[in-house]
Amino acid sequence: MRRPVLLVIAHGSRDPRHAATVHDLVRRVRSLRPGLRVETGFLDFNIPSVKGVLESLDAEGVRDVVALPLLLTRAFHAKSDIPAVLAEAPPRLRIRQAEVLGPSPLLLSALERRLYEAGLTPADKSSTGVVLASAGSSDPEAIAVIAEIAREWRHTGWCAVRPAFASAALPRTEQAVRELRDLGCARVAVAPYVLAPGFLPDRIARGAAGADVLADVLGAAPEVARVLLERYDAARVPVLAAVGA
Repeated sequence: MRRPVLLVIAHGSRDPRHAATVHDLVRRVRSLRPGLRVETGFLDFNIPSVKGVLESLDAEGVRDVVALPLLLTRAFHAKSDIPAVLAEAPPRLRIRQAEVLGPSPLLLSALERRLYEAGLTPADKSSTGVVLASAGSSDPEAIAVIAEIAREWRHTGWCAVRPAFASAALPRTEQAVRELRDLGCARVAVAPYVLAPGFLPDRIARGAAGADVLADVLGAAPEVARVLLERYDAARVPVLAAVGA
């Protein structure tokens, strides 16, 4: 029995850095799981579209697909957009939608990797306040998840961790930076909790002007690739059970 195809579903962006980063991440996933077929589809702006990929897979005779939202929280795209697109797939395809990537301890490890790459060291943790800067959402569940991740991360040794949002919710990155300064942290770092560059990550970067350290986006960090495979494996089991594997 062949393993289901992994279809990574990204939002898409007019910013070419977005698609380039998504493709870098998918290449890393392939390198970690040789033999697994991994395809990429975009909801908007970029090609191939999710609809086009699904139609091509159907035409090839593929029957089992795990559709994995390249998202960090369960907000509108995961709850509405992606299920709607998958519902229009060719009827012969058996599709299981995997869970979004976050939260995950591996993503916290990836955030710390990016902070250390930006110049911090483990010895800096106790004197450094961190802004966990996400894209933001109007979905209360997504906002609550970011706040909980910040609370969890604080317990790993940082001076303080504050959530911030580039859109739809408050505080903004620059407000959280000021709050950590007022709290007395010796240095302030901004950790973008976003997967790829684009409009909102650029807004985060502008808001980090008053910080001492700005980390890169999560991108193709190996920890992120491992989370993708964890979500694929969790979704894959019901797919195989459904076809008697």
